[in-house]
Amino acid sequence: MDIIAKAKSVRISARKVRLVTDSIRKMPVDQVLNVLSVTKKRGASDLEKTLKGAISNAVNNSNLQRDNLYIKGIEISDGPAFKRYHPSTRGRIHPYKKRSTHITIVLSEKVEQKPEVKTEKAVKEVKKEEKNGTKS
Repeated sequence: MDIIAKAKSVRISARKVRLVTDSIRKMPVDQVLNVLSVTKKRGASDLEKTLKGAISNAVNNSNLQRDNLYIKGIEISDGPAFKRYHPSTRGRIHPYKKRSTHITIVLSEKVEQKPEVKTEKAVKEVKKEEKNGTKS
């Protein structure tokens, strides 16, 4: 079961948030929270808030265990940009954009593989094949 948390129109450039995101990929959830709490980039706080929201959604709404959660995917996309102008000399203006970003975090639960239980019949067949020296 996938748990999705989104933060939309966060007032920071997507490029700056992606720098932080690339450093936390493929980490366990608890380790990611520790890394984000000490990271000095501005995007780290927004990522941390969104991740905490996703974790609380998983624990409270879906009754999943926090220890079994992992980050399945993080998507950082461009949001709407405010178009602003900077006054310049001789009555001119220079346009610029105040960019925003959308953060989407997808959590999933680790599913532990159960060991295969062999029946007595299957065990006898395997021993018989080993004895004859043939394997299918």
